[in-house]
Amino acid sequence: MEKQDELRRSKRIALGFFIGAAALFVISLLLPYTWWTGLLRAFSEAAMVGALADWFAVVALFRRVPIPIVSRHTAIIPSNKDKIADNLALFVREKFLDTDSIVGLIRRHDPVQKVAEWLVKPANTELMGAHLVRAATFMLDFIEDAAVQNFIRRGVHTMVNSVDLSKSSGAILESLTRGRRHQELLDEGIRQLAHLLDNADTQDYIAQGIVEWLKEDYAFIEKMLPSDLIGRKGADIAVRLAAGVLNKVAADPEHPLRHRFDDYVAGFIERLKGDPAFLARADDVKRYLLEDETVNTYLGSLWAELKAWLKRDLESEDSRLRVRIVAMGAWIGKVLSEDPALRQSLHENLEAAARGVAPEFAGFLTRHIADTVKQWDDREMSAQIELNIGKDLQYIRINGTIVGGMIGVTLYLLSHLPALLN
Repeated sequence: MEKQDELRRSKRIALGFFIGAAALFVISLLLPYTWWTGLLRAFSEAAMVGALADWFAVVALFRRVPIPIVSRHTAIIPSNKDKIADNLALFVREKFLDTDSIVGLIRRHDPVQKVAEWLVKPANTELMGAHLVRAATFMLDFIEDAAVQNFIRRGVHTMVNSVDLSKSSGAILESLTRGRRHQELLDEGIRQLAHLLDNADTQDYIAQGIVEWLKEDYAFIEKMLPSDLIGRKGADIAVRLAAGVLNKVAADPEHPLRHRFDDYVAGFIERLKGDPAFLARADDVKRYLLEDETVNTYLGSLWAELKAWLKRDLESEDSRLRVRIVAMGAWIGKVLSEDPALRQSLHENLEAAARGVAPEFAGFLTRHIADTVKQWDDREMSAQIELNIGKDLQYIRINGTIVGGMIGVTLYLLSHLPALLN
């Protein structure tokens, strides 16, 4: 509104100069002709001509002036909108977005150094953390929960569908057992079993089992013999025998039981890869993961729980995420400020990236500028340009009035120069 008022005021001033020149012309006609009235008439005539000519020039930029012959050369801006759009886009591209200009801008301002200097100040990293936390909070509120939950479910379903569980399990086991690494699992099992057999509770349990066996299957003999003693002795013998076997297996890398374990593992892996029963069982597992309502509900709840945790943390005064962001920013600033080689490397990479991206970016932006201007309404475009520069253009009319009058005076004096010299 302020620009519109200034434009109207400038137009009124320019019109006032023209009216003033016209008034002087009328006065010169009413007064008796003298040398001075002739001078006044010459000034006012030329001033009116200058005012009208410059009025035409200014108006012809924005609107059609219905004057025969010359009208086709009016409304310059609306008539040449597409040409203006292309030339404006080309000007921006050649003067602002060419590769050398962008690289020169990077070299002059050294953004890596400025980032380092900015980040080493604690107040700046705190400010950065606060802004990023607010942005993250806004994004969490902006994101549609149902869309994210569906995305997670689709992603998991796609992954499950693309995996052959049986063959994948076989391949994983094959990789894990390469180089007989599964023997380490057997060794650990032997150690755990030996520890279990050495436990007094285990031995009591075995002894009690022997006693109960005697009572159930040999009740008559059990009544005649000391069953508790037999149980303890039997447990002791069983433990010693088992421990002896385990010790032999543990001490001998080539023990037959180890080879039998190798054969079992290899056979199990092959069954995983090709046994129809295992394949069918794997398909059942996949079908369960894809169709079970509990699993799918759980997948959907993952995002809700994560979002709730993030919001609680971001809204907290001692947000852990904000602390991490601030600490990371400070660390980056410290590293950059203390490592000139790293700064130089980043600077060179930034220049290389600018050289690679600048042509494509310039092409995109110039096309965007040209296309946007071409889509503008002709009259609206003219009105906007006039609104922004019309105030200054009115001074052309004012100056035209003054300069025209001065030219009129000059010509009048030149025409009367011989008389003045005599």
